Amino acid sequence: MQPDEPQPAKQHLHDWTAGPAAVNPAAARIWGPSAPQGSRPGIAQGWRPATPPAGGAATWQAGGAATPPAGVRPIGPISGAPTAPRPQSRTGAMYRGLPWPVRIAGWIGLAVAVGAVLGATGPTAVARVREVAAIQPGLLAWYSVRALGFLAYLVVAASVLYGLLLSTKILDTIAHRPVSFALHKDLAIVGLILAALHGMLLIFDHSFNFTPRSILVPFASPYSPITVGIGQLTFYASAVVTASFYVRRHIGQRVWRVLHYVTFLAFIGATFHGIASGSDTGSGWAFWVYLVPTTASIFLLTYRIVVSVATRVGRSRDRRAGISAPLGPMRGPLDRPGAAPGGF
Repeated sequence: MQPDEPQPAKQHLHDWTAGPAAVNPAAARIWGPSAPQGSRPGIAQGWRPATPPAGGAATWQAGGAATPPAGVRPIGPISGAPTAPRPQSRTGAMYRGLPWPVRIAGWIGLAVAVGAVLGATGPTAVARVREVAAIQPGLLAWYSVRALGFLAYLVVAASVLYGLLLSTKILDTIAHRPVSFALHKDLAIVGLILAALHGMLLIFDHSFNFTPRSILVPFASPYSPITVGIGQLTFYASAVVTASFYVRRHIGQRVWRVLHYVTFLAFIGATFHGIASGSDTGSGWAFWVYLVPTTASIFLLTYRIVVSVATRVGRSRDRRAGISAPLGPMRGPLDRPGAAPGGF
């Protein structure tokens, strides 16, 4: 090939400089065309092409309004240009999943536990329902209201505990975060439906004269209006929090997070409503139904607060000491892509 013949386009190498000075080939670093714009070290905004010298190699200098064209493979850093930081990767608890033997053993254990409970309580429960239906059919609504009340409380408590486990990142190593978030939302929806049925069935309870107005309007109940009214307010607060899942993109991540703190008030209200209004509060099993979720919630909430405070204190100490953080802002477990950093 003769010297005056043009070189193939793919053989061209482009030198990038901040002026007429040439780049030192010994310090050259090659960055491919697939590198995202603005992430190539040494390439700053405001570059324009100068007159290409003989041979086809292009020299670039400051003063233009555009970055180098796509597809160029620059050799060498720009003299005096600031170097952009490399993208920071996220570290921390990553999903690994439980081993298959543990999963199989867990499902078998759950099936055995459910079967044992149903086998021990099922025949007795069915027999008593038949007796009540034969003697006093009106009591079926009363039993149903009590059962749905406890079931709704357990499901709501499970949703709160699951949300705390998500916010503390404890579940990240054994469950995918999107799956865990969906389960947390589904538990909240199921708990809200059960609570609605718990209130609606009061119309069929002949022990007290409940009307649609007394069920829907807080503190209008013919039975224990204060404690029942707190339960009604708890239901409406839970409905607002559950509805916020579907308007999250419209209200913003920050507002959604602040609104989600109402969940703790709703859980406290549900616990108080169950203890103060329930006719089974004096039973030993009811005591444990309220104690276990409440204790677990207090523990996880305290753990989350302590970890959050310790992390902020550590970052503040590092900033005062002039130590830069190795990572960017950590994202919370309930953050959707594109949202502002922060947790639940």
